[in-house]
Amino acid sequence: MAAASTSPTSHPLRHVNDYLAVGQQAGASDVHLGVNAPPIWRLHGTLQPIWADAPRLTSEQTLSLAEGFLSNPQKTLLNQRGDADFAYANASGRYRTSVVRQRLGVDLVFRIVNTKVRTMDELGLPEHLKLLTRYQNGLILVTGSVGSGKSTTLAALVEQVNIERREHIITLEDPIEYVLEPKGCHITQREVHTHTRSFAAALRGALREDPDVIMVGEMRDLETISLAITAAETGHLVLGTLHTGNASRTLDRLLDVFPPDQQEQIRIMVSESLRGVISQQLIPRADGKGRALALEILTNTPAVANVIREARTYMLPGIIQTGKKQGMQLMDDAMVDLANRGLITSEEAYARSDQKQEMKQRLKVEG
Repeated sequence: MAAASTSPTSHPLRHVNDYLAVGQQAGASDVHLGVNAPPIWRLHGTLQPIWADAPRLTSEQTLSLAEGFLSNPQKTLLNQRGDADFAYANASGRYRTSVVRQRLGVDLVFRIVNTKVRTMDELGLPEHLKLLTRYQNGLILVTGSVGSGKSTTLAALVEQVNIERREHIITLEDPIEYVLEPKGCHITQREVHTHTRSFAAALRGALREDPDVIMVGEMRDLETISLAITAAETGHLVLGTLHTGNASRTLDRLLDVFPPDQQEQIRIMVSESLRGVISQQLIPRADGKGRALALEILTNTPAVANVIREARTYMLPGIIQTGKKQGMQLMDDAMVDLANRGLITSEEAYARSDQKQEMKQRLKVEG
């Protein structure tokens, strides 16, 4: 895809806000301002220069851009630690921001956050996923790689609770992306490293704040995962994310973080508390106009609970395959459906598939 055809009269632009406005206007997901590179954006999943004729940024220019918007505490953190991650907001939106020192100087990366929380209907999520948000307790996991839209899906699930229920929602994020406006619920949003020391510390605190629903932005370590499972067991609905590609890998990651002597007990707890796993990918559309959402969906059934208890998660794909009436779906099936509808190319579906041989026949691709 070509870079933007129009170019500003002078480079670099005066302030990071100017670059972010250009990125937002084009519908980019990320803006990169790095040393020895032209200004770059990620548009429809592909990194490319914003302007074909823009010169490469120098270390002095990126440092000037950084100093032009960083707060004093953020500058101190950058100097002491070499990186600073935070949410940045201006008049036009919110951005998940990373500023890092590297060999050549200072690089800036902005993830553009759609400040409007989209509902499950607006995202085109299956209607039966709303059933997950109606549980009073249990664990719901949204998984996928970086940039796969996990935060957007998670926000939509929380918003569904906000619309339908009259309860206390606590979100723990790093950083806060979507600002949730109370509808039926009372909402508390806490940012890790700003309002609390860590996810684990925030989760421990949340359990003393009379919550009904807890959203954990990222389940990164043993303590956080353990507390989340305990909270799900003790009467709270917990929603969290993991960087895993499908349901079976998600459960393996969740369980393998525990020491061997605890795994049997944890498997029993997860088999009882798990409500569902939503794994997702954003795939470039065949027409080049954005990306299509592909979902793998696992919902807990007696068969699913049984294989979790018995440490036979390798059987989950077969259970998902036969669980279509319960709303389950394999990622490969989701991609075949998108390809058959012409939304993505067969080649793209094949490249991302798990079962290559089977997908080659189903998609009729060469190779």
